[in-house]
Parts: sequence; C-alpha cells; structure tokens
Amino acid sequence: MSDRSHDTASRTVAPGHKVRLVIFDCDGVLIDSEALCNRIVSVELNRAGWALSPAECHRLFLGLTFADTQTAAEAHTGRSLGAAWVETVTRHVTEAMAAEAEPIPGARAALEATAALGLPFRVASNSSHQEMAAKFARTGLTALVHGRLHSAYDMIALGKRGKPAPDLFLAAAAAEGVPPNQCVVVEDSLPGVQAAIAAGMSCLGFSPDNDGAHLRGAGALPFRSMFALPELIRTFMTGLS
Repeated sequence: MSDRSHDTASRTVAPGHKVRLVIFDCDGVLIDSEALCNRIVSVELNRAGWALSPAECHRLFLGLTFADTQTAAEAHTGRSLGAAWVETVTRHVTEAMAAEAEPIPGARAALEATAALGLPFRVASNSSHQEMAAKFARTGLTALVHGRLHSAYDMIALGKRGKPAPDLFLAAAAAEGVPPNQCVVVEDSLPGVQAAIAAGMSCLGFSPDNDGAHLRGAGALPFRSMFALPELIRTFMTGLS
C-alpha cells in the first residue's frame, strides 16, 4: 500500500478511537451476487411495466432494499405492484443464489484474517436473512458468519430503515457492544458508504473495477482487492496505536 493510502486510512478515524469491530456488507463485498440479483429484478420490473435492463437496475438500485425498488417502480409506473411483490422477488433471488452465487475472491481470507487480528466482525446487509442464508450456504461461508448477520428487514420490522440510513450499522455495533467511532465498515455501494458515514463509522470502499472515486467522494477509502483488506485493517490499527 502506498504512503498516500496509509495517510488517508489513518485520517479516516479520529485520533484515539481504537478499531474494535469490522462490519462487512454482503453483496459485492463477500458474495458476487449483484449480477444475479439485477437479472431477476429486471425481469420482475419488466413484468410490472418498467422496462429496465440488468445494467440499469444495477445503476439505479445498487445498495438499496427491494422495498426501495418497489417504491421507485410504483412511482415510475403510477400503480401498485402489490403487497407480495417484495416477497416474490426475494423468493426468486434466493432460489438463484442457492444455485449460482459465488464468493468474491479473497472474501474468506479477509474474514479469517480479520478474526486472526483479534477483531470481531459482523455482516450487515440490505438483503433478507433468507437470501443471506442461501448465499453463505452456497459459498461455504455459513460457519464463519453464523450468529453475526444483520438484515435491513430487521430494521424495517422495527419501523427503522436499511441503508443509506445508519440504523443497520448502528444495530450491528450495538450487538457487539462497540461504539460507532470504533467501527470500520467494508462497503461497495454508495448507499452503504453513506450509511456508514451517517453512523459515525469509518469506511473502506471496495471498488474492484475502477478507482472508487464515487466512494471516496462519499467519505470512504477505496481499495481494489479483498486480498488487500487485512493489510488495510492493520493500517487502521497501526495508525491509531
């Protein structure tokens, strides 16, 4: 890692705030599932009267919940998609994840290395628990993440919100008993970075396909490979020691 990256990483956490928890996003960070999800959402939205390609779904809805997608679709089409729309999409996505999802290269190593550094970790996702269970079972990561999963739908059930609101990350930190300013979030979407910053947490922005300028602009430190994550986390710990 360059000296410039080291300096940026050190500055993203206020002095004296020790890193005590790493919070991982799921889709696009641990599981390479976004293309599958976009494919299915595109099909369902086309059925509902909104002709969007998978690429357009990715651009419009990356990092948002299916409930947010439904709200946008109803605003666009001017009609209700029905109370069961989110449930239907969730079921179809879960079936696809169980059959096709693959891990992001380096995801397992990043989780294991985080634990080896003596840091607890949690996974906070706008996906449902049903979807996450299918993804992690398919990719062999279930044992690693067991008991560490937080879903936006937990927040929605409490009258709160998923990302980009901070509620989900704050719940993950509270479950571990760690103050927000001692947490580092690993995200790949703009709503995810916005949620982390709103929660008062530092954020590492996973951007394997570009320089991550859009994530940097929202307050994250971009990086391009999950294999580099353990060194980045060590940089945070060293910079705060």
